[in-house]
Amino acid sequence: MDHFLYRDGILHAEDVPLPQIAAAVGTPFYCYSTATLTRHFKLFDEALDGMDHLVCYAMKSNSNQAVIKTLADLGAGMDVVSGGEYARARAAGVPGDRIVFSGVGKTREEMRMALTGGVRQFNIESEPEMEALNQVALSLGLVAPITVRVNPDVDAKTHEKIATGKSENKFGIPIARAREVYAHAAALPGLKVIGIDVHIGSQLTELGPFEQAYLKVADLTRALRADGHDIRRLDLGGGLGIPYERSNSAPPLPVEYGALIKRTVGDLGCEIEIEPGRLISGNAGVMVSDVIYVKSGEGRNFLILDAAMNDLIRPAMYGAYHDIIPVIEPAPGAEQTPYDIVGPVCESGDTFTKQRDMPPLAAGDMVAFRSAGAYGAVMSSEYNTRPLIPEVLVHGDQFAVIRARPTFDEMINRDTIPAWL
Repeated sequence: MDHFLYRDGILHAEDVPLPQIAAAVGTPFYCYSTATLTRHFKLFDEALDGMDHLVCYAMKSNSNQAVIKTLADLGAGMDVVSGGEYARARAAGVPGDRIVFSGVGKTREEMRMALTGGVRQFNIESEPEMEALNQVALSLGLVAPITVRVNPDVDAKTHEKIATGKSENKFGIPIARAREVYAHAAALPGLKVIGIDVHIGSQLTELGPFEQAYLKVADLTRALRADGHDIRRLDLGGGLGIPYERSNSAPPLPVEYGALIKRTVGDLGCEIEIEPGRLISGNAGVMVSDVIYVKSGEGRNFLILDAAMNDLIRPAMYGAYHDIIPVIEPAPGAEQTPYDIVGPVCESGDTFTKQRDMPPLAAGDMVAFRSAGAYGAVMSSEYNTRPLIPEVLVHGDQFAVIRARPTFDEMINRDTIPAWL
């Protein structure tokens, strides 16, 4: 469910008509709904009711500080994967003891930043990283709380570029070596083992892979406790998918996911962390774009938009699907025409979809890309010297620009021409 609905024939974000935002900031732009962010976070939090738990929002899905603060004010922790994301979380007022530091390639400087600024735990991905963190912690006179990310060799049945739990993926320690690696960690004086971490991928649309992974984690918990480790926290990752195509069957609900967690690891007495990102922010955002031209080609028609692959790269990068709807509601029974919907970037890959049936549209009409709140703005770029597009947050009948569109001068003045030129 989201809060982007037609009212009196106009698509609204909560109580704000999208054309009103377009008049203020221009197109294209991203628009996020506070009500949807709030609802989706609470669904996860309530799904784990009765268990000691923390829902840590995966900031990589959308790291705007206004989004972070909205969720943090509801009690969310944060899952960060870089020093920059850590700095964003702290700038938004998130305390260090609610920040989990994940990521396969943490640098020593990032480790120092989190240790001195405060951190809930590091999710360790390799033995070299473990050794490096131990050295950094000792140099600061501190002890770093850690979990070790185990790779359970489970097929998440998702896109190959966002699967992370198979043996050939770059993430984590093979679960078969976990007891050996934990013994190594326990011998390092700068580290304190507190739990286990697992994350098998993103955009999962069935619960089976989660169940396989969590049962393996439950067995490992018992084995590590038998070895003398104080396993008190299980970080179970994120990855629950969203329905990008409204015609498809819906992915599992957070309440069903929560029931699975209780069934598989609930008897272990561990604090549970989960790290949803896409399901919290994905349907909480749309990208709004203007039709520049309607072009007739050889055997097909094109809608050429002012948004491009640099603004929303998921279709070009993953072949991802987004519902695309007119901002002005079409008349009932309006005739549908197939279009290739494309952007103005000089790449054939700058194609959002091919032969998508759409109602009649003309230059100057606006369309909205649904489910664009996750991995949209955060993956955008200034390719072709196109400015990053504004981000807007709606709250009831109010809206605010939470990232402004830079001017060409601001973009160009970041370059420096050497003295010899």
